[in-house]
Amino acid sequence: MENKKVILITEDEKSLQSALNDKLVNEGFTVLVAKNGVEGLEISLNKHPDLILLDLDMPKLNGMEMLRELRKDDWGKSVPVIILTNLPSSDENIHKDITELEPTYYLTKIENGLEKISDKIKERLG
Repeated sequence: MENKKVILITEDEKSLQSALNDKLVNEGFTVLVAKNGVEGLEISLNKHPDLILLDLDMPKLNGMEMLRELRKDDWGKSVPVIILTNLPSSDENIHKDITELEPTYYLTKIENGLEKISDKIKERLG
């Protein structure tokens, strides 16, 4: 039996969460979903997904805070993280903070569609 790669979607916007889930399941991935940063961190540390899609603007614990906490964990230091956000990639303060936390990619939701996100996941996971 083939081992499916596991993707965690940490996204509070239900329509995007659903669209990403459907796209990734149709492409053969196993998908876990968290609606805020607290859930995302808990699921990440307990389930160890192969890759995390992470929204920056979320309730309870924002994406930057979640990523900071994740990178403190031995496993979390190396898990690939693709940041999804509506914040412009030209925002230097955000970009500086993100770079220090070493995400795999930074994609704006507005500039990148589901296909581009899916391509980046496949590129990272092989």
